[in-house]
This record gives sequence, C-alpha cells and structure tokens, in this order.
Amino acid sequence: MIQITDIELLRGPKCLLKNANATLFPQHKVGLVGSNGCGKSSLFALLKGELQLDAGNAKVPKEWSIASVKQETPALAITALEYVLQGNPDYYALRCQLKQAEQQGDGETQAQVHQQLELMKGYSIEAKAGELLHGLGFSNTQIDYAVSDFSGGWRMRLNLAQALIRDADLLLLDEPTNHLDLDAVYWLERFLRSYAGTLVLISHDREFLDAVVGEIWHIDQQQINVYKGNYSQFERQKAERLAQQQAQFDKQQEQIAHLEKFITRFKAKASKAKQAQSRVKALERMEKLAPAHVDSPFDFSFAEPDALPNPLIALDGAQAGYGDTTILHSIKLNLVPGSRIALLGRNGAGKSTLIKLLAQELAPQAGDVFFHQGLKVGYFAQHQLEALDLQASPVTHLQRLNPQASEQSLRDFLGGFAFIGDKALDPVAPFSGGEKARLVLAMLVYQKPNLLLLDEPTNHLDLEMRHALVMALQSFDGAMVTVSHDRHLLKNTADEFYLVDSGEVRQFGYDLDAYYQWLTKANQEQKQTQVEPDKANSSANRKEQKRKEAEFRKHVQPLKKAIDKLEKQLDTLAPKLADIESQLSDNSVYEEQHKERLKQLLAQQSDYAQQQEAAEEQLLEHMDELEQKEQAFYESN
Repeated sequence: MIQITDIELLRGPKCLLKNANATLFPQHKVGLVGSNGCGKSSLFALLKGELQLDAGNAKVPKEWSIASVKQETPALAITALEYVLQGNPDYYALRCQLKQAEQQGDGETQAQVHQQLELMKGYSIEAKAGELLHGLGFSNTQIDYAVSDFSGGWRMRLNLAQALIRDADLLLLDEPTNHLDLDAVYWLERFLRSYAGTLVLISHDREFLDAVVGEIWHIDQQQINVYKGNYSQFERQKAERLAQQQAQFDKQQEQIAHLEKFITRFKAKASKAKQAQSRVKALERMEKLAPAHVDSPFDFSFAEPDALPNPLIALDGAQAGYGDTTILHSIKLNLVPGSRIALLGRNGAGKSTLIKLLAQELAPQAGDVFFHQGLKVGYFAQHQLEALDLQASPVTHLQRLNPQASEQSLRDFLGGFAFIGDKALDPVAPFSGGEKARLVLAMLVYQKPNLLLLDEPTNHLDLEMRHALVMALQSFDGAMVTVSHDRHLLKNTADEFYLVDSGEVRQFGYDLDAYYQWLTKANQEQKQTQVEPDKANSSANRKEQKRKEAEFRKHVQPLKKAIDKLEKQLDTLAPKLADIESQLSDNSVYEEQHKERLKQLLAQQSDYAQQQEAAEEQLLEHMDELEQKEQAFYESN
C-alpha cells in the first residue's frame, strides 16, 4: 500500500499540501478531485517520483510498477500498434531480443526468449493492444497508420492505450476522457471497472467517476480528505460535513466575540488584567476554523435573446459533406425556441459535420435549408480556443465585441467566469486549456445568442464550471444542439436525442441510457461481421442466436409484465389524485359544514399518494433490473 504521512508539498512560493495524510490500499480505485491548482497533478508527480517532498513521508512500495499517460507524443514513423506495444517495456524488450536472435540465427537465445514470453503471457499482448485500440475508436486500417499520421487528440488516445497495456500495480490517469467520444468513454469505463491493479483517477466527468471509483480523495485547504463511495456519495457527504463545519464555525465566532468583548472591556483594569491576559492566550491558541465556502467561484446565466424567431432553422432533405464527398443524407431537422437536442453516434459518423452545417461553416450540398434572418448563433468548438488572440486580455476580447461597454461592466461580467482582478487584464497566452475554454464560453454568453451549438463544451472544464454551465443551460430560452461525452451534461440539458449513423440523422428518443444498449448491440453485430464468413453466415449460428434471444425474452417476460402492470396502475392513480387536488382547491370544502368531506378527501389523497410513491419505486427497480439484464445479454452475445 501507499502511505502518505504529514506531507508538505510546495510549488514555488505556494503551499499545496501541508501535514496531509492518506492511505492508498492495493486494488482500490480512487477519484482525486479538487479545484484547479490545488495540487492534484503535483500529487501524481510525487507518486511517480518526479517531485521531492518538502516535509513528511510518502512511501510507495519499491516493487510496484507505475503506469501513467504521456502528455506528448512525438511524430514517429512506427505504426500505432507498435507504439502501443512499447507501453509494455518488458514485453517489447523481449520482442526486440527475439528479433535480433532470429536475424543472427541464435537458436538458444530464441528458445529462452520464447520461454520468457510464455511465462509472462506475452503471446496475447498483441491481441490486447488491438482490443485497446479498437475500444478507443481506432479502426482496423488505422492500427497500421504511422503515429505521425494522427492529430493531437488521436495521439492522446494512443498514449492512453500505451498506459493501459501495461499490467501495472498502480495506474495514474489524469483526465483520460478529455479526447474521447461517448462510445470510447463507455468502453474505458468498462475496462477500468475490471482493472485488477490500483487506480488513481483525476476526472471532471462525474458520471465516469461514479461508475469507476469507490473512494474519493478531495484536496481542500492543503489537506487530503478521504471519502468512501463514488463521486455522488462524496457530494452528499461533503455537504453534510460542510454543514457541520459551518455550525462549528458559527459557534466558534460566538466564542471569539465573547473573548474579545471580555478582553476589550477589562484589559485596562488592574483587577481584571490577569483574567484578560488569559483570554488573550486562549484566543491565540484557538485553532481558527475556515468558513464553509460552498459557493462555486462561477456565477453566470444566459440573458434573454433579443429575438426568438420560429423556426430558427429548418432542414428538409439536406445533404452535408466536404467537396464531392457527402457525409450526411436527407437531413430533416426543425429548430424552434426551446429545442434541446443532443447528437449521439460513433466517432466519425458526422456529428461535427451537422454542427458545422447549422453554424453555416459548411454550405449544404442539396436540399431545402432555411436560416431565419434573426438567427444569432453561439457556437462553441475546440478550434475556437486556438483562435483566441494570445496577446489580448479577456477584457479586450469582450471590448472587440462591444466597444461601447465600460471596462468595469466587462470586468463585472468576467468575474462570473472567475476572471477576477488582474486575471481579467492578463494576456491569454499563458492561460490553461480550462481558462481559455471559460473565456470562449464567456464571449459566447455575452453575445446573447438564440441558438447554441455546443461541440464538446466541457473539455478542459473542472467540475465546478461544468456544474455552473449545466445550471446556466437549463434556463436558456433559445434552441440548443449539443455534442458531448459528458453524460451528466446531456442528461440535464437535453430533452431529445438524435442518432447520427450510416449517413443519416434520425430521432432516437428521450433516454440516453438507450444509446448504450444500441451501441452494445451494434458492436456485437460488427464483431459478427468480422469473424470468418462461413461462421458468421452459417445457418446453425443464426439459429443458435435466435434460440438464445427467445430464451432471453421468455426469461424477462415476467419482469416486463410487472412493469406494464405498474405503469397501468400509475395511469389509473394520476387522474384520481388530480381529481382530489381539484376538489381541495375549492375553498368551500374548508368550511365547517364540510369538515367530514375534507377529512375524507385528505385521507384519500394520502392513500393515493402513498400508492403512487410505492408504484414508482417498484417501477424504477424493475426497469433498472431489466436494463441490467439486457446489458448483460447483449455483452455476452
């Protein structure tokens, strides 16, 4: 295990950790959270042996192997598969040794290496590398591409695969989902849940943390506070802890006020000087409790747009693509004020192409396309971070949007995005990715759009800013189309999902979890098409699959019947409750002569409400059970 005892960690003049303690047990999966700059990455560097402590001890077992994701990838000529295999240095060294022995005709060395490869299960490592690459979104063709052929985001996926291929005792992952689409996030989630080693994960994706970790380390006020459970459980525990801390703080403030009042009143009197002096010492010894700062540093909202034309955009039979290549066919989409659409689909299916068409960055290739004259688009995409003027300040960026605005009004606005004091006047060049993303969002909000097009808006944003963005989007009056791998954002801001697949854009429904089931089934079908043709197309194989599906339908039939029964029960209860509430809204029922009638109505209301609550709880339990059974069936078949 890793034992952290009374450590102090400085970065320049700033103290990140002071007298901090924590214990990391083998095979535990820990989420490391805290505000930007609190020391999460520095703690990673400490565990990797890249930083020295200023005080205390951090004992990492010497025999433990540690894997982490490289932050840079050189433009190498080797293939993606070869690059990933280098992530397992023991295997790769043996492979190089074997190759050399074969070239030299050294039979004895070849035999020894083969024996070592057998012992370390080396013959399955290349297959594992292929699985990792497929899981992270690489096609069969891309596996053989040179590393230099990939863009920065795809190279980061290669670095992630390189870290995962090593069966390390300790795996350190810093924002592993940042460059992934939703499909790859689902895959990585499953991979990490079954990971046998110890995991420490920095992530701003709360759903991902909930699914993977069983313990949270929260760095706050130079301490490592340990919470059992996932991120949602941590939030609840933290809220309770802060409430207790606030109560203790308030009580302490009363004690301090009482002591100070005594000191002020009696320190000049000789007869009371001794007691006053003892109060001064008591005050000095008192450990000051920090007030519970539960408020986020971010506070912003979307102003009401100047106009909300209806429709904003209408597409009928539209085609979109690049040059002579068509990516999307026959798009039918009607965006009106209040539309809240999220786009789902595999990587490369055309989600960003559709966003660019809506943003008018791509001209339609065909079809009827209508953009209202009053349309005002707020478009967020990763390339806009790179388009910022690095020499200009946040205030200057906003002044270019509105030259008439006063500097103070702009600084007040930027304060809601945590650009406070000199930060609002500093050049953008040294800003982190998260700060640049916040500035682009600030510029977007400032322009009062009536249509938001958001392409991965949460990349680089921390948990507090993501929460603030979700809250702001929930009260946005215009239309919104979102592409994101952040499921919390999608679940809390989208009302409807559209699937982009096989060149089509179609309505997918209102439940994000259904996409996981669709994706699992689609992946299974894809695997079946990749096996040997005679096996994939054999009549016996199809018959066996149909038999399994029939057995599964029979197995879950009682569960589906129970769900149908509960849904009908809720449909019956809803009008009964509505009728009683309508009667209770009549003031005459509260008159003395209707006392018995009122008692009867209240009793019926209580009875129906209890029945409704019980039915809803049972329904949710049955639906969760059915979903788990379906997921297990699709994954195993």
